[in-house]
Amino acid sequence: MRRFFTALALSTAIVSPALAGPVEDYEALREEVWQATLDSAPQLATSIGDRRGDGKLGDISLAEYDRQTAQSRAFLERLDAIDESALPGDLRVDYAILKRSFEDGLAGAGFDQNRYVIFTNRGGWFTWFASLPHRSPLFTKADYESYVSRLEAFAKVNDDGIARSREAVARGLTQPCGPMEGLEDRISQQIVEDHTQSPFWRPFGEQPSTISDADWAALTSRASAALQESVFPSYREFRDFYVEEYKPECRTGTPGVLATPGGEEYYAYRVKSFTTTEMTPDEVHDLGLSEVARIRAEMVEVASSAGYDTREAYIEHLRTDPQYYMTDADEYLRYTQALAKEIDGWMPKLFGKLPRQPYTVSPIPAAQAPGNTTAYYERGSLETGQPGIYRLNLTELDQRPLWELPALGVHEAVPGHHHQLALQQELDIHPLRANGTFFTAFVEGWGLYSERLGIEMGLYDTPAKEMGRLSYEMWRAARLVVDTGIHAKGWSKQQAVDFMLDNTALSPGNIDAEVNRYITWPGQALAYKIGELKIRELRTRAEEALGAEFDLRAFHDAVLENGAVPLSVLEQHIDRWIAAQEG
Repeated sequence: MRRFFTALALSTAIVSPALAGPVEDYEALREEVWQATLDSAPQLATSIGDRRGDGKLGDISLAEYDRQTAQSRAFLERLDAIDESALPGDLRVDYAILKRSFEDGLAGAGFDQNRYVIFTNRGGWFTWFASLPHRSPLFTKADYESYVSRLEAFAKVNDDGIARSREAVARGLTQPCGPMEGLEDRISQQIVEDHTQSPFWRPFGEQPSTISDADWAALTSRASAALQESVFPSYREFRDFYVEEYKPECRTGTPGVLATPGGEEYYAYRVKSFTTTEMTPDEVHDLGLSEVARIRAEMVEVASSAGYDTREAYIEHLRTDPQYYMTDADEYLRYTQALAKEIDGWMPKLFGKLPRQPYTVSPIPAAQAPGNTTAYYERGSLETGQPGIYRLNLTELDQRPLWELPALGVHEAVPGHHHQLALQQELDIHPLRANGTFFTAFVEGWGLYSERLGIEMGLYDTPAKEMGRLSYEMWRAARLVVDTGIHAKGWSKQQAVDFMLDNTALSPGNIDAEVNRYITWPGQALAYKIGELKIRELRTRAEEALGAEFDLRAFHDAVLENGAVPLSVLEQHIDRWIAAQEG
């Protein structure tokens, strides 16, 4: 899951004098942070209908990074001066979220990796910009003027991205060579000779009735010039930088961040950041081994129920039997769409509160699909007329078995990412929390927990589908072992691939893509299993405490009613919820 704006990109704000008390001081600070966030995150502002960001892309320069770091430090000092104990319960949740966000960001700013390593094998500024045509509101003249101005603004963003990446080269902080293979080809796919064949031109395929002929002519002329004089030259410049300067200096040998300056300390920070816990890499690794052993035993039972003597024999059958694969991309897409609609029917049985925002199932854009994951979710916006999108990879269908689709669908769409993120945008909470904060352990933990809810929906009604669910759970458990193995224990890529091949039912192609992801994005993959285990633990706690009075719909609503939060904040909230139910 990806493609949404995250936490606290802060800009300069005026420090207000102390107000009447802790509540007033806190609410004033929170609002100041929110307004600063919108000032420095123009596309986030657009997504909620705030026009201040029109025509802007945001600033990824190192100077802006340093300015935001200094601003965060000043905000944290003001936050620490407020008496948290004097705040009511809902504001204490707010307070804890802000404090964790500021402290985490400032801790990360102490590492050169955070300052200079700003793209992975899956992308960076050049890939999120490629989503502009289908992430922009395009209804009025003002919308189109904003879109064109953003096309014109890309050259500056690209220059800043290259400048920071050039410093990464100088400091020995490049990505490892293997996982980055083919990146130049994916960059090149954004460059076309005929600009009218570019995805960036699609918004100009039909003139809106709200725009006059004269204005439309002016807009199309500007857009044509922007593509030919700014966008395509910028992509060429980045491709040339990557091929001529970056790729020759990519790292060989041990692929983990452990091999970079300060890598051991940096990875320990990443573990705590992505899991929102105080766990060490060794603790995560050991937990992963324990979970792998448990899930492996369950897979043996499923294989036996399917008539196979060993888990390995059944997995080989699932990987190779043509009955589990489609060859037609449109048929594969329609199959997934129909399954998503079937899952929709379960939502009122599992939740009391449902979001208004719909979602759709669409392909990953062709230029971004090769080498990408099987699927991901894009957050929508009612303000901009954008639905949530469950994006599906329609390439390499021989690597995408049908038995994985039930678990994939409940994770990416509902009750997983779409339900949680769309609901968060509509909750009666401050907009900073509804739109401006993101904790991977909660969001991805909820996605993986949602896969388990498929059991209660009856989705895994064949041994193949049940093995698909277990393989997906094993995939996330194996990540705990593999990610820490690569970045804390010096594993090679082949060691990681072999561990995944031995323990999951994922296809070799998917495993290769996944391991490349873990290598270039240290720590992120740990969040899923850590978050899921915490939600499962809290559900068990509530079931045992409440007995016959336990209401699953109410529990799910309680988990989600504050939006994404650190796991410690979630635990405190559910403990209070249990006590209230008992009282």
